[in-house]
Amino acid sequence: MPWSNQNGGGGWQGGGGNRGPWGQGPSRGGNQPPDLDELIKRGQEKLREILPGGTGGTSGPFIVFGLFIVALLVWSSFFRVDTDQQGIVTRFGEFVRLAPPGLHMKLPYPIESVAFPTVTRVNRTDIGTREGGGGGDEGLMLTGDENIVDINFAVFWRIKDAPNYLFKVEDPDRAVKAIAESAMREVVGQSKIQVLLTTGRTEVQAKVRDLMQQALDDYGAGISITEVKLQKVDPPAAVIDAFRDVQAARADQERLQYEANTYANTVVPKARGNAAQITQAAEAYREQIVAEAQGEAKRFISIYNEYKKAKDVTRRRIYIETMEGVLGDVNKVIISPNEKNVLPYLPLSGLRPQARSGSPAGDTTSSAASPIGSEARP
Repeated sequence: MPWSNQNGGGGWQGGGGNRGPWGQGPSRGGNQPPDLDELIKRGQEKLREILPGGTGGTSGPFIVFGLFIVALLVWSSFFRVDTDQQGIVTRFGEFVRLAPPGLHMKLPYPIESVAFPTVTRVNRTDIGTREGGGGGDEGLMLTGDENIVDINFAVFWRIKDAPNYLFKVEDPDRAVKAIAESAMREVVGQSKIQVLLTTGRTEVQAKVRDLMQQALDDYGAGISITEVKLQKVDPPAAVIDAFRDVQAARADQERLQYEANTYANTVVPKARGNAAQITQAAEAYREQIVAEAQGEAKRFISIYNEYKKAKDVTRRRIYIETMEGVLGDVNKVIISPNEKNVLPYLPLSGLRPQARSGSPAGDTTSSAASPIGSEARP
């Protein structure tokens, strides 16, 4: 390719017309750069040697460009899906198939394209914290008993349907956050603040997760909610000190009630046991008295029946049994109605143990009893 001197020789020295821009040609000394025409010719000759059939001429650059295009198309026809991903193949923007992990082929770009969403990773979205982007104001919610509570919670989710995740929701993260806040406000609005602060956290988390999953399924978002975790449930910062005082008072109330219940559980069973014991003793005494009365009545009836059969004999037997019962354990003195002497009554049954022992005193007593017995005879 010839270079022409457009400046009338001002740029290059000498009157030659075929000089390069670096001073090539008949100029004053200096290094001479290579001629461009020569470089192009040498490149064309090398290309003729490489290409089959010795093709050359002006078609050489087009062949190189064609080979480059072919290599690019072949390279774009292969793709690899990682183990934690799914390949979403689209043809002119329309979803056509899923590609599992591994090496796959597709039509070259731009006919078919592939997206690689990570389907096994558990994502996290925070609501109510500065990290979550709300500055803390989105965590203020109204409870069912008209109290305000400041709630911070996190939502853990993953992709369960990659095509729906990519094509049916424009911003999945934003959608998850909006649905989570809406579901939490609904559940908190149906709950009391005391339940939220104490025993109702697990139930609230389960309800919010179910509501979020139902809403996302209705939208066809292709997202699965794995967990909803409450991180902080407190009253607003302006009233938290007063609320803590109320909580401390309620804790003292519960403690005193627990102590009172413990004392009642100790005293009441003991009193019930004593009452049962007294009741059983009274019932036993009643049964005893009734049984004795019935026995006496039956005995009287039997005696009365015998009395009707033999009045004199029965009367005498009753008299003897009565006197035996009255005088059995009393020291007795017998006075004869016809004599003025007073004789002591000596029961022989009281002397029998002494007689069996064989002591001299027993013999003396036995011998002394004879005269008394003789004198007692009429």
